[in-house]
Amino acid sequence: MPRAASHVAAVVPVYNHGGPVSGVVQALRAQGLSVLLVDDGSEPGCAAVLDALAAADAAVRVLRLPVNQGKGGAMIAGLTEAQRLGFTHALQIDADGQHDTGDLPRFLAESAAFPGHFICGCPVYDASVPKGRLYGRYATHVWVWINTLSFAVKDSMCGFRVYPLAPTVARLTRTRIGRRMDFDVEIAVRLVWDGVKVRNVATRVRYPEDGVSHFRALRDNLLISWMHTRLFFGMLPRLPLLVWRKVVA
Repeated sequence: MPRAASHVAAVVPVYNHGGPVSGVVQALRAQGLSVLLVDDGSEPGCAAVLDALAAADAAVRVLRLPVNQGKGGAMIAGLTEAQRLGFTHALQIDADGQHDTGDLPRFLAESAAFPGHFICGCPVYDASVPKGRLYGRYATHVWVWINTLSFAVKDSMCGFRVYPLAPTVARLTRTRIGRRMDFDVEIAVRLVWDGVKVRNVATRVRYPEDGVSHFRALRDNLLISWMHTRLFFGMLPRLPLLVWRKVVA
């Protein structure tokens, strides 16, 4: 078992991923991780799969949200619950199998070596990535670099990461963070604002041909655009502090 595994819970937001989620859980348990499956209002078939996984292994829990909250809402609930259960860190990974679970030991080792840091995945894509999604990420990268005045976060949209729970949940308690696909970006920016250091870990990402995506281009791009606007105006009063950090770094 990796040294950090007993202190890290894997938080997996699940919305109708009844097929691939079992393989993800198996890989997480192989690393000695406790698993918190956040059922974000899934249909009954998927919910039954999650219940069966929990019934078969005491280290797998299901946190059930009565109605769909979106990926961000599921993560907020899961991170808060993980801290309540006594974990110090939470590993976030998607339920659809797009993240390479073979990279789990590297994420855990990085978190163990730098326990106060936010460990952020930096995707290495294969040919399966939709080109529109790939190119669209670069606009977000630029806005994140502007809003943090740094290149600390190489890819703020990757959902494979490890959070130190104390500063993360503290920030979630103080601020209403985006509840849908805007969550990953916004929490990354706000953690940087809070002075949490970042470690980037390259990780392979693929898009399964039969994968279920809940990204809605119009809705989620509008949410992300509004988020960047809010963060920009939130950055302005923090500008002197961000500049000072660069000077003394």
